[in-house]
This record gives sequence, C-alpha cells and structure tokens, in this order.
Amino acid sequence: MVQNEYGYYEIRLESIGGLGANLCGKMLGEIGLKTLGLNSAVFSSYGSEKTGTPVKGFIRFCDADREIHLHSPIVKPHLLAVFHEALLSNPSILEGCHEQTEVLINATSEEMICNALGNSEYKKVYCINAGQIAMDTKSRVNVVMLGAMAKIMGFVPLESVYEICKKTLGKKYPSALSGNLEGIRRGYEEVKEVKVSCKSKSENKVHKKDYSWGYDTAPIGGVNPQFGNTVVNDLSPSRQGYIPLFIKERCINCGLCDTTCPDMVFQFAKGEYQGREMMVNQGLDYYHCKGCLRCVEVCPVNALVAGKEAEHKQKQYFLPNQRLIRSPEYYEKTGLDGYITSESYLTEQRADGGEV
Repeated sequence: MVQNEYGYYEIRLESIGGLGANLCGKMLGEIGLKTLGLNSAVFSSYGSEKTGTPVKGFIRFCDADREIHLHSPIVKPHLLAVFHEALLSNPSILEGCHEQTEVLINATSEEMICNALGNSEYKKVYCINAGQIAMDTKSRVNVVMLGAMAKIMGFVPLESVYEICKKTLGKKYPSALSGNLEGIRRGYEEVKEVKVSCKSKSENKVHKKDYSWGYDTAPIGGVNPQFGNTVVNDLSPSRQGYIPLFIKERCINCGLCDTTCPDMVFQFAKGEYQGREMMVNQGLDYYHCKGCLRCVEVCPVNALVAGKEAEHKQKQYFLPNQRLIRSPEYYEKTGLDGYITSESYLTEQRADGGEV
C-alpha cells in the first residue's frame, strides 16, 4: 500500500447523487477497518441528497499503529474513481492527480477517456463499463465500481468485498444479493487499463486551471456562486442506463408526466389535439432528465416507456434551457467540497410498452 508523506493511502470518489458513491465509500472504509486491520476514515460531501446533485467521497487508510489526524477533503488521491464519464467534461474532477494517482472511470468509450485525460498527470488509467454490467446483473453502479477499485488497489481481497456486501446489502435487500455479488465479480474481473498519452508538463501549465478556493481566490464576501438549482445542470450522469422514451402518437396530453417530473423536463407548446387548440406535449429534454422513470409509471396510455439509453444515442432534445441568455461563466458542475480549504486550514429500439 503506497502512502503519502502523512502515512495515508487516500481515495477520492467523484459522482452524482443516485449512483451510490456514498455507500460505496462506507463499505470500502469498513473493509479496511474490519478485514484488513487498517485504520480508516470515511466521509462524503453532498448537498440536498437528491438524485443529480454532486457527490464527493473521501476514504483514508493507514497502518494500525498510526492514527488518522487529518480530516480534510482529499486533494491529491492515490485512487480517483469517477462514477460517470460525463463528469469528465468538468476539468476540476481531475484536480490533484499526480504521478502516483490511479484513475478509474465508469465509461462506455475509451476514446472519450483519452480525450478528457490528455492534459492530466497520473500513474495509470482504468476503464469499466459499470452501467452496462449493473443492468446485466440487476445490481447497481456502486457495487461494480467497488469490485473494480478492489482490483486496482491490489491489497483488498475479493472475498472481503463479498463479505461486506452480504453484511451491508444482503440483510436489507436479500433478493438482490446474488445480482450485487455478480456485479462485484464482474467489476473485479472486467476492469482494464487504458493507454492514455499524457502531454508534457509545459503543455499542462498552459491548459491547467486552478479550481481551489483559498484566502486569495475565494469570492468577495464569502458568497457561494455555485447556486443549488438544475436550470444549468446536466443531470444525464445520474441515469442508471435507462431513459423514458416518448411515443407521441399515443399521448393524450393529460399532463401527468409534467406534474410528476421533479425536474420539469417535458416540453409543451401550443398546438392542436382532437380538433382543439391546447398545449401539446413535444417530448422531454434529456439534458435535465435524471432517469427516475416516474413519468413511465404515471403515464396512463404507455406513451412513455423505459428504454436502454445505449440504444438511443441521438436524442431530439439535449440542450440546456433555451430561454437562458447565457450560462453563468463561474458555474461548475461539481459543487464545493463542504470544507474550508483556505491556506490556514491546510496543516428503446422496441417501443411496445414495458422495459426494453
């Protein structure tokens, strides 16, 4: 187990609410404490505990004869786990990577990873299609990522991951245990290294941006400009592989989908239905859709059905709110780490109803 100057092995999880990163971090920390005989500290940073909001997880390990006195967020991780490839559109996700950092990304395309990580420093990069595995095994993204992380770390036995899953998830969701265990196994076995060529340090200095807030860089008056709303927030990373598919010819324009949707993704415009002028459903904006599928459950005529997102890459709507004059320049997709980090604190292809 590699360690930093304080004697810690540090892990940072970058995720979106709904993917289970918080629980994944807790399970990993418990493995270290109860199975490996290590001291561990685990905590997460998140906002309103709703699907689609930014989540960061932090895990520290150290030898049993050493105590963990540092409780600040992890800035320079040994292992960085990114729970959705869409998060890579924000460069701050990779902040703090160094020559000892191993990066794990839940992604469907290695090309996307190569394009996003070209300006970063790291030791190795790994890819796992956790979303597809989770759908295949009827598990969750977090258990697949947990298995992949155990493989990369090298000092976490697969058997110990099975045991923590049985204790944590087996009692609460016994019917889903076999699927979760299979998800862990496939994550452990199918994670693979991606060859990414890192650009020179001189090039990094040209493109790199400092995302940290300290004494010199904090907004005047302590104002937090990263306001909590979804108007400019891309919620697509929070989806679990399924999306609602709109079948316009079935729609009776009852509006139930619009009233049940927590993020107001449905687009209505003036039109005509059965000879009457009214507001007509045009479909949904997938930019803001987090894949909860509540609209599928409430639709009385199966005008909305669940489909696999991987089979529907071209979407009619995938844009931020078009009435916005602009998106704030200072808006960042991941929120604050929830801790003071100033210098003084740093000591559907088939649309016949049902799931596709």
